[in-house]
Amino acid sequence: MVADKSVLVVDDDQEIRELLGEYLGKQGFRVVTAEDGVAMKRELTISEPDLILLDIMLPGEDGFTLCQHVRKTSAVPIIMLTAVSDEMDQIVGLELGADDYIAKPFSPRQLMARIKALLRRVQPTESNQPVTPSLPKAFLFDHWRLDTAAQSLQDTQTQRTYEMTNSDYALLLLFLSRPNEVLDRDTIFFATRGRDAQPSERAVDVQLSRLRQRLGDKGRQQRLIKTVRGNGYLFNADVTYETDN
Repeated sequence: MVADKSVLVVDDDQEIRELLGEYLGKQGFRVVTAEDGVAMKRELTISEPDLILLDIMLPGEDGFTLCQHVRKTSAVPIIMLTAVSDEMDQIVGLELGADDYIAKPFSPRQLMARIKALLRRVQPTESNQPVTPSLPKAFLFDHWRLDTAAQSLQDTQTQRTYEMTNSDYALLLLFLSRPNEVLDRDTIFFATRGRDAQPSERAVDVQLSRLRQRLGDKGRQQRLIKTVRGNGYLFNADVTYETDN
């Protein structure tokens, strides 16, 4: 899984950068480090890593701002590093497009479990085929078109296209693959964040809120993502498919 994979470690603590660089290097990753946002942006102009470990507390632009910057042009997986187990930091990071978070101090084994779980969700299989090769070219619903190759969402009324984070794409894909079916919170969490991740009700809430906001399905009159009290959530839409044929 890690062969030829690169990780960009962004942390202002030199000791942490060196320790993570050494550990991840021994695990087979190519590691690049950056001490702040300026160095991070410089590295991103050279090549795009397969995953970013991004500390929240940085000099100059903080991790939240840098996460937003990355999400404007890229869906590269991002794991936020928090100095303390602050739920609000974790929620904000997920809302801004991070795929996961881990609180300091963390064990190397815990970090590797998170990295591997995230890469499994976003990387091809060993046969170099997508994990779900039977996906259509696009899903069509309401006035939206989800492009499965580009992992982008287009508003067919305005023709505006939105890039999606990996977790948001996985959530919408789950709903589109199982429309008009009640899905419980555990099904949603494990389908979008991987079974190695630590269950978190807040993570599901944040993902659902973010997707509803993107689809304009906010407020009390939610049309597309219905809450089935005590059971889960139902995607209320007629879904059609676009294929290459």
